[in-house]
Amino acid sequence: MIPLQEASARRREIEDKLKQEEETLSFIRDSLEKSDQLTKNMVSILSSFESRLMKLENSIIPVHKQTENLQRLQENVEKTLSCLDHVISYYHVASDTEKIIREGPTGRLEEYLGSMAKIQKAVEYFQDNSPDSPELNKVKLLFERGKESLESEFRSLMTRHSKVVSPVLILDLISGEDDLEVQEEVPLEHLPESVLQDVIRISRWLVEYGRNQDFMNVYYQIRSSQLDRSIKGLKEHFRKSSSSSGVPYSPAVPNKRKDTPTKKPVKRPGTIRKAQNLLKQYSQHGLDGKKGGSNLIPLEGHEHDFRVKHLSEALNDKHGPLAGRDDMLDVETDAYIHCVSAFVKLAQSEYQLLMDVIPEHHQKKTFDSLIQDALDGLMLEGENIVAAARKAIIRHDFSAVLTVFPILRHLKQTKPEFDQVLQGTAASTKNKLPSLITSMETVGAKALEDFADNIKNDPDKEYNMPKDGTVHELTSNAILFLQQLLDFQETAGAMLASQVLGDTYNIPLDPRETSSSATSYSSEFSKRLLSTYICKVLGNLQLNLLSKSKVYEDPALSAIFLHNNYNYILKALEKSELIQLVAVTQKTAERSYREHIEQQIQTYQRSWLKVTDYIAEKNLPVFQPGVKLRDKERQMIKERFKGFNDGLEELCKIQKAWAIPDTEQRDKIRQAQKNIVKETYGAFLHRYGSVPFTKNPEKYIKYRVEQVGDMIDRLFDTSA
Repeated sequence: MIPLQEASARRREIEDKLKQEEETLSFIRDSLEKSDQLTKNMVSILSSFESRLMKLENSIIPVHKQTENLQRLQENVEKTLSCLDHVISYYHVASDTEKIIREGPTGRLEEYLGSMAKIQKAVEYFQDNSPDSPELNKVKLLFERGKESLESEFRSLMTRHSKVVSPVLILDLISGEDDLEVQEEVPLEHLPESVLQDVIRISRWLVEYGRNQDFMNVYYQIRSSQLDRSIKGLKEHFRKSSSSSGVPYSPAVPNKRKDTPTKKPVKRPGTIRKAQNLLKQYSQHGLDGKKGGSNLIPLEGHEHDFRVKHLSEALNDKHGPLAGRDDMLDVETDAYIHCVSAFVKLAQSEYQLLMDVIPEHHQKKTFDSLIQDALDGLMLEGENIVAAARKAIIRHDFSAVLTVFPILRHLKQTKPEFDQVLQGTAASTKNKLPSLITSMETVGAKALEDFADNIKNDPDKEYNMPKDGTVHELTSNAILFLQQLLDFQETAGAMLASQVLGDTYNIPLDPRETSSSATSYSSEFSKRLLSTYICKVLGNLQLNLLSKSKVYEDPALSAIFLHNNYNYILKALEKSELIQLVAVTQKTAERSYREHIEQQIQTYQRSWLKVTDYIAEKNLPVFQPGVKLRDKERQMIKERFKGFNDGLEELCKIQKAWAIPDTEQRDKIRQAQKNIVKETYGAFLHRYGSVPFTKNPEKYIKYRVEQVGDMIDRLFDTSA
């Protein structure tokens, strides 16, 4: 049981808490009543405020709408006034710009183009809004006048400021690519920069607003004339300023290389030695180097010595004709080759200029027209060279055909650049260079074939044969011609290949040696063709020489003639790359020539048998030492001495006038013959020199052994 005292305490505690809760509840009621009163007051205030706002809104909205309408009206008025001002301005364009248009654009292009823009806008306005207005006719007329002035200014600027490129600058431009050292780029300014910018602006305006392409015709006509004149000026420069060696010099570019007084000679892309002049010299002057017609004539005395000396030097001098000197240049050919290179460089430069001035979709057509005159001039000159070569072939003047070789080689080397420059031009323009190349290859192949046939069929004219048995002009001409082909091996091989001469020379065509093009062959195949051709020429020459040698009545002179010619050919082959080229198809050519030379030496030596047979031991009488000779035996010995003496004197007299130009061969033949004769005569003299076969021994024993040797040493030497 809970004690009473504790329960009483618990009750009091509960009563106290209840009292506190009642007080709290009373406080809450009071607070709610106050809050309710405040809410009622706020609602009353808000209601009053809303009522006032409604009244204000009803008053302001009409005013706002009226103000907005007024602002819109004001803006419309301002726009109308602005439009009126704009329209009125079009009516004043003609009067405002007429003076400027009348005076032209010269010196004030910017202002002029601005006036043209105003006129253009006026024209557009009247066309759209008032097509029947008289003002439209005024501005149209003014616009056309202004356009004509711009066209005239374009022509004037192009005419006044387009200058011919000087030959010196062109030569610097061409030679710049060949210099090993890196040099500053040669400037090539066709138009001053300020003028160029004016031309470009006029061009763009005429295209965009003028709707006119006539200025493009003006452009290409003026630039075409300058291009053509530049190339012709270069050609004339070669004619006038070429020195005796034919080498034009290109001074340093002004203001660029002032410290250099001169620059090295221009590297010519196709400079040739004038072998044709050498050939003409031989054909017109003969091997003696003296005038007297195209045929060799017998020479006496010092003239004979000159021929021997000349041929000897030709065989032994490293700087002689057979060594291929290139100090004699064909100015016309050199000039043409330079003009071809100049055309490529100038055309490239012209296209760069044209790209700035002419609209893109008209550039190729304009460029095609621009280069036609210069290109046609080059092609015409090339065709003239071909025509001249054809005429020369008919005359059998094959030296003139050599002009074609360096030109053709250069054209082929330049063709990739040509093709790049002419990219995008008409097919007829692109085909001009290939057509010229084909013509040159055809005439070159014709010349090569006719030359070989001419070597074979050269007539055996007695009066044309050298009476001293020296080298025939046909041989020297043939060798000189073949040696010129060394500088143009690829070109000559391509000429032969282009005519598909493999069948002619019985050379099988390997599919690997040809490309898809019928005229494109491997260099190895072309080399074999050229080797076969050279062998054919040498074979024809050998056959002709054999035929010519029969003109001589004396077999010994015939042998000397063949020996000289064979030796000349062999030495010429050995001193050049011809022997390597011949060896491509004829491995034993060198050995064959040496055998022919030795065979002719043996044939010549047989001419001395009629001298040595008199004193040969097999033909001598047999007698016993100490036994008196019979009259018959004495007479036989006398006849042997007399026959030897007469034969020796006769041969020495005759053969002294013969010629062996090669010193080495001359000494070799003399020495061999001297050994044979001295040995035979020495044995004969030893045997019969002390035999009493005559009372006058000096009458028969006319020569000592040493004297016989001296006489033979003077063979082939008219100065002895």
